[in-house]
Amino acid sequence: MLTLTLNPAIDVTVALEALLPGQVNPAVGQERHAAGKGINVASCLADWGAAVTATGLLGADNDAIFRALFTEKRIADHCTRIPGETRTNIKLLDRSSGETTDINLPGLAPDGAALDACIAAAEQARDIAVLCGSLPRGVQSDIYARLTATLVARGVRVVADASGAALKALLDGAVMPHAIKPNRHELEGLVGHALPDAAALLGAARRLVARGVGLVVVSMGGEGALFVTADAALRVHPPAVPVTSSVGAGDAMVAGIVAGLADNLPLPALACRATAFAAGKLQKTGAQIPGRAAVEAIAATLRPEPIE
Repeated sequence: MLTLTLNPAIDVTVALEALLPGQVNPAVGQERHAAGKGINVASCLADWGAAVTATGLLGADNDAIFRALFTEKRIADHCTRIPGETRTNIKLLDRSSGETTDINLPGLAPDGAALDACIAAAEQARDIAVLCGSLPRGVQSDIYARLTATLVARGVRVVADASGAALKALLDGAVMPHAIKPNRHELEGLVGHALPDAAALLGAARRLVARGVGLVVVSMGGEGALFVTADAALRVHPPAVPVTSSVGAGDAMVAGIVAGLADNLPLPALACRATAFAAGKLQKTGAQIPGRAAVEAIAATLRPEPIE
């Protein structure tokens, strides 16, 4: 398995008793994590016990936190270093509500040679490639579409978790990814109008499947997730678990989808595994899951519901 993160970040999560806009907010804790969607997916897959390679762009001046993560979790580091520092994203965790407010800073702008080296590393994927996250400044929005066409031609299953222009360009391309995981907001941005309920989300997902996407997973936060293929549609409600942090839950779900595809699970089992990955991550800070046994125990409690 291989993940690609073109616009990674160092996440600084600041815990507050309550977020009070316009006032001085004393922090009660702070954590720093190497992050970015593909990095998060790789981290969760490593916790599961999978062999995973991380590719992407990292600022050479502050890559120590990424190198430490890759070493700790035995993630193969095939990232391309570029001059400067990887951006920092601020996560304000309101303990009173459990909600997180994100402040995402712009990333570095790679030159053509660095971008070419990064894409060449990603093209070495052999089974499943995960293309994740926002694009750096100056990178064309169709880069995921072009890379998907190359990888699919080589027999690689592509899982994409993107939004905005990058997602639109990917789905306007001639070659569709094997799976995508938009959340409600991302799917609404793609179709251009509100999707107020599960029925509307299901309809939008089915239209994407009709265009050639093999699996569309729509994450709905506390309302669960929809798993839609040409043959079936399921909904899985999340289990009741203590929530430490929601940061990275969507990325954990992507990792669960990848773990299910790697084992060629039928759709109901894959849906349970992906949901269990996300639920397990909710109990942890940063992008990590509590290990295979704990995730499998959560998955065993879930009951996918067929929907029409």
